[in-house]
Amino acid sequence: MDQVIEFISNHPLLSGVWALLVVLIVGSWISSLLSAIKPVSPTQLTLAVNRENAVVVDIRTEAEFAKGHITDAKHLTQAQIDKQQLAGLEKQKDAPIIVVCQTGMTANRAASALAKQGFTKVSTLQGGMSAWTGASLPVVKSKR
Repeated sequence: MDQVIEFISNHPLLSGVWALLVVLIVGSWISSLLSAIKPVSPTQLTLAVNRENAVVVDIRTEAEFAKGHITDAKHLTQAQIDKQQLAGLEKQKDAPIIVVCQTGMTANRAASALAKQGFTKVSTLQGGMSAWTGASLPVVKSKR
């Protein structure tokens, strides 16, 4: 214990950064547990589409979407979601909605916006399209 106190007193900046990182990690973990938006795996996405008629919303750029997307995915940009230009998605407020981005990092913002607009079962694809293609699952390419 004396060595820990000595280390902290000799390296206050390093100790402060370490403490901040611990607080941020614990805070992120707690917020993900309390969030209504849950991440789903590629397998869970497939089951949701097949068993519950889940709707996949792809928020990547038009070019990324054209290179390959999940079958029957609807393409909406973050701006369209923010402006509530949902291209008929409003009719499915109680259906499971799974938001997909490239790596699973930006889908939370779109999913949160959809939840605020009244969608009750919003999820994100954990790992995004990278996880989907990494699992060797099929993609559809748009014709130009």
